[in-house]
Amino acid sequence: MTMLSFRVPEDEAAEAQRWAEACGVARSELLREALHRHLVALRNEGDAATWEQSPASDSELALGGIADWGPAEDWADWNDASR
Repeated sequence: MTMLSFRVPEDEAAEAQRWAEACGVARSELLREALHRHLVALRNEGDAATWEQSPASDSELALGGIADWGPAEDWADWNDASR
């Protein structure tokens, strides 16, 4: 891991500490998770732009309708079959 160091206003540092305590995590973990989530969101925005410029082809969408079928059978009642 690489260490990052940056300055924030005192009120934001205090709020980050309060949230970390409320969540039961270290402040550094809270900040790592916040940075990670923000980077994922930025990446997703880039992905969305890529998909708009180059939408999926018909062959890529071919199996999409199958997802609407749901499970072919409900096997939940087989749970006790081995007893």
